[in-house]
Amino acid sequence: MKKKNKDTSNKKRTFHKKDDFIAKGQKKGKFLKERKEEREEEESDYPKKDFTDKKVYKRKKDGEEGKGKSFSKGKVAKAPVYDQEKLQKLAAKTQKSKSEQSGNTETRLNKFIANAGVCSRREADKLIENGDIKVNGKVVLEMGYKVKPGDEVKYKGKVLQKENLIYLLLNKPKDHITTVHDPEGRKTVMNLVRKATDERIYPVGRLDRQTTGLLLMTNDGDLAQKLAHPSGKVKKVYQVVLDKPLTEEDFEAIQNGLTLEDGEVKVDKIAVITPDATIIGIEIHIGKNRIVRRIFEHLGYDVVGLDRTIYAGLTKKDLPRGKWRFLKEKELINLKYFL
Repeated sequence: MKKKNKDTSNKKRTFHKKDDFIAKGQKKGKFLKERKEEREEEESDYPKKDFTDKKVYKRKKDGEEGKGKSFSKGKVAKAPVYDQEKLQKLAAKTQKSKSEQSGNTETRLNKFIANAGVCSRREADKLIENGDIKVNGKVVLEMGYKVKPGDEVKYKGKVLQKENLIYLLLNKPKDHITTVHDPEGRKTVMNLVRKATDERIYPVGRLDRQTTGLLLMTNDGDLAQKLAHPSGKVKKVYQVVLDKPLTEEDFEAIQNGLTLEDGEVKVDKIAVITPDATIIGIEIHIGKNRIVRRIFEHLGYDVVGLDRTIYAGLTKKDLPRGKWRFLKEKELINLKYFL
């Protein structure tokens, strides 16, 4: 019985000639080497992170407690030391408020208390109202009272000092509430960064429970206010996963602007990412509540996935979901003085 000849025509088409295969390998190797050199050059511009221990933890499942790249068990990570002299020089070059220009360095009492890490400014007003704050040995009840350089401010007998400023970027996973404390006992973003620092930090802005992506956390009230204020026009980029393809008509409607229940909404940019038009990229600077979800829900779509990929120039590069890192000095300078 004759054996049938196997059809090898398809197999032959899948193989490269030896010379071509080697050439492609050399080309890829050269590209990877050049990319590695570029990354090393970029990283050399930034201060290296210094943690308390070099023990490296294995990556945990999405949503579990996020740790820095390495730090010792049971200890908080050591925040990078920023060049304060450089920051002060940049601050001097930027436009300041009228009070600063006139040489007035007084600080509102509630802001002073908040900067000391005791509580928020709103909660500080209650402490002042209750007579819990003393300035130079005297109880102060005046809400607009201003602290002068050299004044001694006490709370519960303890002299308040300005706390160290911390700047931390988290890649938020699903099922975490963006709040400092949840009365219902649900998981919050604070669970993910509890070992990052001993200072009292809080999230800047808000992401829905099921929304993932970048979330900045800090105790710098001035920066938080700047980024959260509508006049700041902070750039935010989201990747949206829809339950069905986005039609060309709806694409143009979003591009031209929609009118929702709370007014007109315009996006900065919108793009279709996948051929089936179910994954969309959208760039906005407006900060209305659930604005991205409401845009698509208004047109009859269900948002099955929403991820913030860029926030104020910060990206998710080398930051897995559920993990965090401290801001680099260049990133901090950009946020504070060039945004």
